Order: sequence, then C-alpha cells, then structure tokens
Amino acid sequence: MKDILNELERRRATARLGGGQARIDAQHSRGKLTARERVDLLMDQGSFEEFDMYVEHRSTDFGMEKTKIPGDGVVTGWGTINGRVVYVFAKDFTVFGGSLSEAHAKKITKIQDMALQNRAPIIGLFDAGGARIQEGVAALGGYGDVFLRNVMASGVIPQISVIMGPCAGGDVYSPAMTDFIFMVRDTSYMFVTGPDVVKTVTNETVTAEDLGGAKVHTTKTSIADRAYENDVEALLQMRRLMDFLPEHNRSGVPVLPTRDNPERLEMSLDTLIPDNPNKPYDIKELISKVVDEADFFEIQEAFAKNIVTGFARMDGKTVGIVANQPMVLAGVLDSDASRKAARFVRFCDCFEIPIITLVDVPGFLPGTAQEYGGLIKHGAKLLFAYAEATVPKLTLITRKAYGGAYDVMSSKHIRGDVNYAWPTAEIAVMGAKGAAEIIYRSELSDPEKIAGRIEEYKQRFANPFVAAERGYIDEVITPHATRRRLCRALNMLANKKAENPWKKHDNIPL
Repeated sequence: MKDILNELERRRATARLGGGQARIDAQHSRGKLTARERVDLLMDQGSFEEFDMYVEHRSTDFGMEKTKIPGDGVVTGWGTINGRVVYVFAKDFTVFGGSLSEAHAKKITKIQDMALQNRAPIIGLFDAGGARIQEGVAALGGYGDVFLRNVMASGVIPQISVIMGPCAGGDVYSPAMTDFIFMVRDTSYMFVTGPDVVKTVTNETVTAEDLGGAKVHTTKTSIADRAYENDVEALLQMRRLMDFLPEHNRSGVPVLPTRDNPERLEMSLDTLIPDNPNKPYDIKELISKVVDEADFFEIQEAFAKNIVTGFARMDGKTVGIVANQPMVLAGVLDSDASRKAARFVRFCDCFEIPIITLVDVPGFLPGTAQEYGGLIKHGAKLLFAYAEATVPKLTLITRKAYGGAYDVMSSKHIRGDVNYAWPTAEIAVMGAKGAAEIIYRSELSDPEKIAGRIEEYKQRFANPFVAAERGYIDEVITPHATRRRLCRALNMLANKKAENPWKKHDNIPL
C-alpha cells in the first residue's frame, strides 16, 4: 500500500509541475503567476479540488506522441469563494503554451457541464496561444464544444473570464460570450489574428499591446470590463465581485450583513446639485453616499464615461446601478453609453438583480458621427433592455430628463416600478432656451421678449411637478432621504412577479 501511495504522490507532483521548473520560472519572470498559483489565490484556502489532473492528449501527428504532460495545459476543478461553490478552469501556459487540444477541451466542457447542472458560477482564467496546430480540426471541434456550452449557460449561471496572458484565435470567442471579461495591464491581450498575420494580410505594423491590449479593450472596444495592474489584484477583485453575484438565475441576490443603517439620512445631498443648471457634479458622489458603506464595484469604468454602471448593495442586498454622469459630455446618451448600459441592464435582469437608475440626461448626442454610427439602433438597445426587464426597477431623476432620453432611462412608461424625482428635476422635451426659440421663433429678433419666453418655459416645465401631476413621477423626495426611500422601495418590491408574453426569444436590435 505504501508503494501505491508513493506512486500517487509522484504522479501528483509531476502533474503539479506542469511544463517544468524552467517554464514556471519563465512565467514568473514575465510578472505572471502559474495556473495553479492563480487558482489557489482565487479560491478559499484549501477549498480547491482538482479534476482530470492526469489527462493527456492522444495526438500522434508531428511527433506529439513523444511529448505528453499530465493535465494537457489546463487546470480544472471546483472550490469555494467566500464559502460559495464556484467552478474554475485555468489555462497553463507552461504546457504547450496553454494551447487547446481535444483532451484539453474535454476537461473544460466537463467543468462547464457540472457548473450548469449544479447551478454555480464558472470562472475561466485565460493564458494561451490558441488552438494546438498539430491537432488540426480536432482542436477546432473542441472550441465548438466549449462555445456551445457558453451559450447554453448564458443567463443561467454567471460566467466570468479573466485574461491573464495571450488570448488569441479561437480562444477569444469563449470569453466574448461570457458575462464579464477582465484583463491584466501589460501582460494580457486579446485578438482574433496576431500582429504577424495582420502584417502579412493588411501590411499594417502593430504591436500586440496596440492591437489587443488591456487599454484598447477597456477604452475603445468595450470588450473588457476592467483592467488590473497584476495577477494578484485581478484575482482578489474577482473574489470581491463574486460577493455581488447570485449563484444562478433563480437563487436570488446574495445578502451580506451591513452596519449601514437603511434609514440613514445624508444631508450633504441637499447641496449636491449646483445652482447653475449647466454646471456638472459627480454622480459617483451620489452613488457612494447612498449605497451600503460606499462600496461600489464599477463595470466598464474606462469606457463611455458619460454613463456609470456597476454593482452595490442596499440594506445588504445586491443592486445594479445605471447612472448618467454629468461630468462627462453632460451625461448625454450616445451609441457607446447606450450599448454599455443595455448590456448591464440585461445582465441584471437575467439574474434577478434589482436596478436603480439615476437620471440626469440632456438627451441623445447629436451629430453626423453618431447618426452614421447607428445611434438610433444603439439607443434602441437601451430602451429595449429596460422595457423587457421584469426585475424591480427604481428610478431617481436628479436634474435633467430631456426628450426621448427621459423615456429611455427607465421611465414609468416602460415599466419603471417606483419613479422618484428630486425638487431640482427638470422633465421636458428639451431645455428652456431651445424650446422657447422653437415655439416663439417669430420673436427671436426681440431679445427681451424671448428672454421672457425662456423664463416662462422654465417656470412651466423646469420642475418635476408637471410629470408628478400625471403620475409619471410617484413622489418628489428630499435629496437627504434618498437612501431611506430607495431601501424602503426595494423592500416593498421584494416579491415582485412580472412576466412577458411567451416567446422563443426576443429580437433585440443588435
């Protein structure tokens, strides 16, 4: 028996060494952790149970039968994060560069199937060079198997991808179908075709970083939701994110104990809105002063900064927050902001996370660039997302809510459940100056008269009471009572049940 146990330990030690000490050292020299080091840091201490440690590829082409390493380039298994079950796979760059083979793919799909059947989140840690060329179509078939499971799990369990090294070719499409993608600055990149292929086909000279680095994907493409300085920060932030996310689409949001009184008043909010309606203020100040313990996990912080999205807690329970940001482009809605917010709203709706919408929007961004870029369809995405969402939806208009953007931002007309406004709210088709100049165009030659018309329009519409008179606003509330009112409304809506008409699936304007 002792010999058998010794053999087991020898095999385990060999598998844990991956591609060998030299390759582990090379991984460390690049400022990167190994696959197993990453998993150990991500999971609760001692909780990770590895599956398929001894799996090897079965390829015999191009001399591959002479090179077999236990695990075949991916570490898979399950463990707990803050006590909750999570499945994980981590590409091992020290083994065949983390490239995907048929056996490698089967390890991943086994974990995907278990996560879906057992209704628990799955996290993928990517650090790989794409398909294993020596296996040809078998590797491509493996990718297809992984992709199918990404789609089947979508909206059922949270799927998170963390890009911690190269992620190229077929490897990029699995993350692209997951709920969130996070990257590590300077060491991770994503692209379908690398710089060498780009050079050959288009004659463009570009570095891997400029083609698909963290900066590109967090600021330009919106493919990545956030980027972190190193592996350690990224993994610790994933642990933090998991505390906000439900286990699956029917589990309900997690509840964490809080010492932040839901009845707390915040008197400083009474002076948040400047007297000058054209002067900006930071909507993140409102968020931090309203949510539990100022804890806000922002999503896509570096992209479309004119709208803010992220997770927080109210009275211990997770909520999603969507807020116009007056500090950037006056909080206007454009194509990028609409797409960003629409995807976030749909995620929240998938997983029964209530949505709080903070509105200060002067309208949609005008101009040929926006119109030619499909603003109509992109704006419709956000409208569609809010209208189809059946989760509790709370809306607070702090200042401007102009034009069609008023409707889009979770208004009563598209099934907002509780719609509040501060006394500073202005709900109108457009700003007073523009409206008066259109209505009284014949009086434009008389500055005094048109100034009077502007003031007249302000008195009539630059307030929340016309909307409140019609029931479009449920209550005009004092700013300092915002947290209390939102917490109470969320508790009141806790048992909300709403159903959309039966359909195979909707046809969102993509």
